[in-house]
Amino acid sequence: QNKIVNILDTFTALTTELTTELNARLKQYNYYRDKLLSFAEDEVEWKTLDEVFYLKNGYTPSKSEPKFWDNGNIPWFRMEDIRKNGMILNDSLQKINKVAIKGGKLFPANSIIIATSATIGEHALITVPYLSNQRFTNLNLKEEYKNKYDIRFVFYYCFKLSDWCKNNTTLSSFASVDMNGFKKFKFPILPLSKQKQIVEILDKFDTLTNSIAEGLPREIELRQKQYEYYRNLLLDFPKS
Repeated sequence: QNKIVNILDTFTALTTELTTELNARLKQYNYYRDKLLSFAEDEVEWKTLDEVFYLKNGYTPSKSEPKFWDNGNIPWFRMEDIRKNGMILNDSLQKINKVAIKGGKLFPANSIIIATSATIGEHALITVPYLSNQRFTNLNLKEEYKNKYDIRFVFYYCFKLSDWCKNNTTLSSFASVDMNGFKKFKFPILPLSKQKQIVEILDKFDTLTNSIAEGLPREIELRQKQYEYYRNLLLDFPKS
């Protein structure tokens, strides 16, 4: 028993150590992200959200119409996509048929989805033409601002927008964002070279802390599976 306990304790200690390291890296990432994305009022030019982006609500095609869903090949994003696949997405768990598209138009690639009702503030960068459900407000850059923003800088700055949303909600049957204030949230305009520099730094932190394929989360997942394998092996005894 003592030998089994010592082996399993070693695996548990290793997982705990990696988790502690991950939490420290997350705090470090959040600190530097906030620091890198904080600008004095007179340091940069500021524009309101509705000046920079087209804002459109997502929608859910009727589930009672099979033709809207059968043989679908158009990505339709929900909160589950973010929870399962992260915050930069090029495919969705569910797809719809083109006959379900209102007005025949998709939201353009390189748009941001941000939850403005129910699960407030969750956001993602979508890199393909798509649709989303009604929980999301979709932000896509107006033509005159496309050459002023690196879309990944926009994605990172939306962490600031996310924090604002969480602190500016109205309550009815469920939580929703104060959309009048939302439209007037201010976005900074700074040189593209500076945006790219900030993105490069934050990308490194993001890979280390959040990627399921690289960095500490992947290591923790592998160690947990290893622990479960050996736990089952060590605790499986013949019945005779």
